[in-house]
Amino acid sequence: MDLNELNQIDFNNFGEWPLPVKAVAIVLLSLALGGAVYYFDTQAQLARWDKAQRTERDLRTSFETKQHKAASLAGYKEQIEEMKESFDIMLRQLPDRTEVASLLVDVSQTGLAAGLSFELFQPGNELAKDFYAELPIQIRVTGTYHDFGRFVSGLATLPRIVTVHDAKIAEAGTRGGASRLTLQATVKTYRYLDEATKR
Repeated sequence: MDLNELNQIDFNNFGEWPLPVKAVAIVLLSLALGGAVYYFDTQAQLARWDKAQRTERDLRTSFETKQHKAASLAGYKEQIEEMKESFDIMLRQLPDRTEVASLLVDVSQTGLAAGLSFELFQPGNELAKDFYAELPIQIRVTGTYHDFGRFVSGLATLPRIVTVHDAKIAEAGTRGGASRLTLQATVKTYRYLDEATKR
């Protein structure tokens, strides 16, 4: 088959074409048809399939996370109950309004029992917080270093919460051969604010 034969091909009569030309035409037509099918149909299906795979992965991850949370739910509930019990215990350590006066006496008695001399014991104004009120007490006491240690240890053993803030220790001289120090600090005690007090 030569080029003259190719020039004489009748495009209206496919049946008379030489066999190699028919084969090439069929291959080209098949490729064009396959490309059209891919472009107009298969490409969109592949995009939907990729999207479905991503959605499946996201849903699987979400399911596994929720399944883990559901499996841990009993443990979380148990932790919440323990936290509630601890919170109740801590709330019981906060005095109500009627117990604050006796707590102030306990703080001063603890200092005297530790061998301290009080120069200042001045309760300040109560500061309301979320669910509790803070009562600061300015103190200035004189004693030895070990007396201060016994005082702070005694405060820690009180049945109510008492904290020491802004402590400053200065030399105050000697008495009976022992070096005396002055401790100036803010002792804070706390009380629970019930709903009626908050309003």
